[in-house]
Amino acid sequence: MQQTHKSYSVSRLPFKTPFFYGWIMVVIAGIMQFFTGPGQTYSVAIFIDSYIAEFDWSRSFVSSLYSMGTLVAGLVLSQIGRLVDQVGHRQIARIITLAFGAICLWMSVVYAPWMLFMGFLLIRLLGQGSLSLTAATLLPQWFITRRGQALSLMALGGVLGAAIIPPLNTFVIQAYGWRMGWVMWSLLLWAIMFPLASLLIRNRPEDVGLWPDNQPPLPESHSSYRINPASREVSWTLGEAMRNRAFWLLIFCGTIPAAVGTAIIFHSVSLLGTKGLSPVDAALVLSTRALVQLPLNLLAGYVADRVKSHYLVAATLTGQILLLVMLIYISNLPQALFYAVVWGAVAAFSEINNGVIWPNYFGREHLGSIRGAAMTAMVIGTAFGPLPFGFAYDRLGGYNEIMVLSMVYAAVGVVAALMAPKPVKPGA
Repeated sequence: MQQTHKSYSVSRLPFKTPFFYGWIMVVIAGIMQFFTGPGQTYSVAIFIDSYIAEFDWSRSFVSSLYSMGTLVAGLVLSQIGRLVDQVGHRQIARIITLAFGAICLWMSVVYAPWMLFMGFLLIRLLGQGSLSLTAATLLPQWFITRRGQALSLMALGGVLGAAIIPPLNTFVIQAYGWRMGWVMWSLLLWAIMFPLASLLIRNRPEDVGLWPDNQPPLPESHSSYRINPASREVSWTLGEAMRNRAFWLLIFCGTIPAAVGTAIIFHSVSLLGTKGLSPVDAALVLSTRALVQLPLNLLAGYVADRVKSHYLVAATLTGQILLLVMLIYISNLPQALFYAVVWGAVAAFSEINNGVIWPNYFGREHLGSIRGAAMTAMVIGTAFGPLPFGFAYDRLGGYNEIMVLSMVYAAVGVVAALMAPKPVKPGA
């Protein structure tokens, strides 16, 4: 069933290319994913000990501020998805980038708990949430048959951010102080991301006279119609998706790596410190994970285009259980680095498949609204993730008990994933 797509505005390409302009969108979306970094937990985690040391706040108190800020951000995020559908990726990306830079400046002058709470709320909403959502919903508009490959290339930007930002933040904090670290991100967002978003982003290929994958859809009478995804893509509205069981099962499965992964990254310095590792070692583990994920993203994109998505969800959740077991028994840096290698592999397949599964299941037309609703749940998961880990440390003196509980959570997710094959839209 061929779908029609609304056009936000008829525009021209900024320049002609000898190749499909969608690949320019891949590069821009990758850069966008890199610049979600200041709002990601792997970046914020490097600042946590500075807040604790300067303001004499407890770890569980800072965790609570982060969790509450992330929770409120998650509740608002679904509205950003609707705006992406209504206004378009280009305009939303410009607004978010300007606002995100301003909030990074705000973070550089924090001196009270309410200021840190507001800062956490807005960097999570604008960076980890809105900017990531904009990038993740832009590429599925431009690619269908090569969607996994395009998203895997885009994800390289986020992986580079995860590799570069923790040691970069560590260096700037040690050399110039944590406040200067936030000023740096404000200037970089305004100097690099804003001009690129303004000049190069185009919302859909149809808006500039092109087609997804650079292939015009085929009529139903054509012999290749039934094997051409661009011709038979079916789009669901958010309401239709919410009435399908697969939608809720996928959301549940998505909250698991969001909650547990965020908790581990947020408390990485403390968690690895209980294993006798230094903050520099913790940053090295985070960077190693990202460097391993970098090449494996390409393999993950290839696999995601060929393997049923719900099987990949089940496999990556099984991988998370293995990671938690490994983390409990780490006792030195070589073991921690091996853990980081496995972590990078699991993260590659988890993140790429999460980008592919939503447009594959529910189409392109209302993807912003659908992904926004899904990301709301996942961001709420990231909100609650660090909090129980922080309380476990303050009350029990370690993290092993909460990691065992997280294994049970992931095991339930494996079962849920196997119960969520691609749905068929009634009447399609």
